[in-house]
Amino acid sequence: PLVGAAGAMTNTAAVMGSIFFLFRAEYAAANNLAMSAVFDLHCDTLTAFMTPGRCLDTLNDPQSAFALCRLPRGRSWAQCCAIFVPDGLPEGDVFPFFHTQVESFRRQGARFADRARICRTAGEAEESWREGRTALFLTVENGAVLGRDLRRVEELARAGVVMVTLTWNGENAIGSGSQTDHGLSAFGRAAAGELIRQGIVLDVSHLNDRGFWDLMEETDVPVAASHSNARALCPHRRNLTDSQAREIARRGGLVGLNYYSPFLRSDGRPAEFEDVYRHAAHFLELGLEHCLALGSDFDGADLPPCLDGCEKVPELGRYLEEKLGRDTAEKILWKNAWDFFDRQTQNR
Repeated sequence: PLVGAAGAMTNTAAVMGSIFFLFRAEYAAANNLAMSAVFDLHCDTLTAFMTPGRCLDTLNDPQSAFALCRLPRGRSWAQCCAIFVPDGLPEGDVFPFFHTQVESFRRQGARFADRARICRTAGEAEESWREGRTALFLTVENGAVLGRDLRRVEELARAGVVMVTLTWNGENAIGSGSQTDHGLSAFGRAAAGELIRQGIVLDVSHLNDRGFWDLMEETDVPVAASHSNARALCPHRRNLTDSQAREIARRGGLVGLNYYSPFLRSDGRPAEFEDVYRHAAHFLELGLEHCLALGSDFDGADLPPCLDGCEKVPELGRYLEEKLGRDTAEKILWKNAWDFFDRQTQNR
């Protein structure tokens, strides 16, 4: 099996991280904020242009759930922006599609440079926050982007990709989502190893149960479930079982709470803040205090009215603070994600 250490922060990184946390905490206290920052692990805004009537500058489109022009004032924000690769895209079209979206990301980053900065590390995100800019991280949703060519992993790393969701709902050369019970393929095992070597985080959201445990057997690195909830509370196959959540926590990984109603409740009603809290509380009971984050799924799903735009997240922060206390709410809203990426991107 491929084994990699989660790795402790160096003394210097630890000191800088502590100073930064104190800076954010003091800022929040001075301004009486329910939260001082947000670090969101997943949105599909970058490829939302595929929706009819949307403009190409999706990252600043008022119609986008995540949009620079809609961000709440007074909060620092880090956003993982996924290049969503649809299942069924012809294999010859996949990599050109990826490169087109990388260019779109870079173009928009340059156009809105006064408000946002493209980042590859937590250190760069910290700098962008100090400059009053949003930190944008590039990710990929669906390992189909690799086709069957491991050499593409290095190209993803050069493009600045920090995390890859190994599958979407269907099957690709790596493995399968919830539509089948097939596990990780031989190519998938090799791809996982190459992604690890290139410093790209493995994202297990969408990966089916068999594939998840195949990956756990193959590796011993921290992984993320960027936008998944608790299956014990909402029995959807896209959600994590308790044993999966515990395993992610054991590795020092990360779980991002998804705002999509069918992943939060199973009665067909729109989700409310209480539903997000229930899933958070369940994960906390499983020992995920230092592993729980946000993974909104902005512009990738029809979200409930209470969370259908980034400007509404501060209210969620206040709700979680009331229920869980400021320290735990801050961990969920940004600290855990920042700490995870600080560890994972130190050598990039």
